[in-house]
Amino acid sequence: MQKILDAIQADELDTLAHLPVPETYRGVTVHADEVDLFDGLATADKDPRRSLHLDEVPTPELGPGEALVAVMASAINYNTVWTSIFEPMSTFGFLKRYGRTSPLASRHDQPYHVVGSDLAGVVLRTGPGVQAWKPGDEVVAHCLSVELESPDGHNDTMLDPEQRIWGFETNFGGLAELALVKTNQLMPKPRHLTWEEAASPGLVNSTAYRQLVSTNGANMKQGDTVLIWGASGGLGSYATQFALNGGAIPVCVVSSEEKAEICRRMGAELIINRNAEGYRFWKDEHEQDPKEWKRFGAKIRELTGGDDPDIVFEHPGRETFGASVYVARKGGTIVTCASTSGYMHSYDNRYLWMNLKRIIGSHFANYREAWEANRLIAKGKIHPTLSKVYTLAETGQAARDVQSNAHQGKVGVLCLAPEEGLGVRDPELRARHLSEINRFRGV
Repeated sequence: MQKILDAIQADELDTLAHLPVPETYRGVTVHADEVDLFDGLATADKDPRRSLHLDEVPTPELGPGEALVAVMASAINYNTVWTSIFEPMSTFGFLKRYGRTSPLASRHDQPYHVVGSDLAGVVLRTGPGVQAWKPGDEVVAHCLSVELESPDGHNDTMLDPEQRIWGFETNFGGLAELALVKTNQLMPKPRHLTWEEAASPGLVNSTAYRQLVSTNGANMKQGDTVLIWGASGGLGSYATQFALNGGAIPVCVVSSEEKAEICRRMGAELIINRNAEGYRFWKDEHEQDPKEWKRFGAKIRELTGGDDPDIVFEHPGRETFGASVYVARKGGTIVTCASTSGYMHSYDNRYLWMNLKRIIGSHFANYREAWEANRLIAKGKIHPTLSKVYTLAETGQAARDVQSNAHQGKVGVLCLAPEEGLGVRDPELRARHLSEINRFRGV
């Protein structure tokens, strides 16, 4: 592994095809024999630092249409938190089901799960049938894994019946020194970004693109008022950028003045600090408070000059969903993914059905959407929201930060990269956008 890293750092990428691939590598894992580790604990008390391990694992066999990538950097997404606390279910069930689909897929059914759904790195090997990529290519990877043997996914790859999220519903993910991906997950690394910056947008940037911009999501247009929950967070920070770039009017909901300031740095003007305003959408565990929905809606109208949101960008889930349905304008759209505060949503259907509103479920992005989202990063139109970077050995703490919402934007992880700041190929483009690239750093 050191020889591979030395070649990458020496810019001798053409030698990688001739260097041996290690038989083992270090990866961040959860263990199948620990799925009961947190039994009886509340979700907030289930600590990823106890369940995420840095292990030496065997390098998987390379199959047709696949690539082994030397991972320079990765990032934390909420799916790694879910995996680490075995909620809403253990991911070993996903791996077992995948493993039964074919002899090649059986590689994924292991007593350990190498996690992580983002990467930036360098291709080491490609399997049979691969023509678009070769050893030495600098890449990022999106996390859509599909088989495309059914016609159901041919118009929208997210609808493939064998659609999975790499590193969450498959093994050999990106929080490791090596990763196994399908080569149709690969995209060119943005040349003006460091390894850790390039690794951070993948999942959340593509997810926000489909959810907000794509015709498969809210199909945002110029002039739309867009309510964005968690507007300085991993997903929301990209939604805010897409809204501003697309001529929409974001109304950013945040939980502190510090987070409000980040939104202002991105160019947003209409901001609601929900903690300062004291919104309590639930009276208790079982009953919501419609008066608080109305008070929240009145605040939105105060900021917008009387307009209700055309689009509500939803991802907190249970805590906010009743309010989201209520405040959307007549004929408006609530587009939802994730549900980080709880999966069981409840709302007053009168405000949906009688006002002709729509709820759209959105999950990651198809091949084209992921490519378009990455292209905007590469052109300097959308920027990484990286705030802090950890080492691979500190992944448990990084996941704990995301779980407890102690972070802003995205949290990165160095894998093979020995330090931050490496990997830039286009310093001129970087210089033009340096303040935007760094606006989340250290916050």
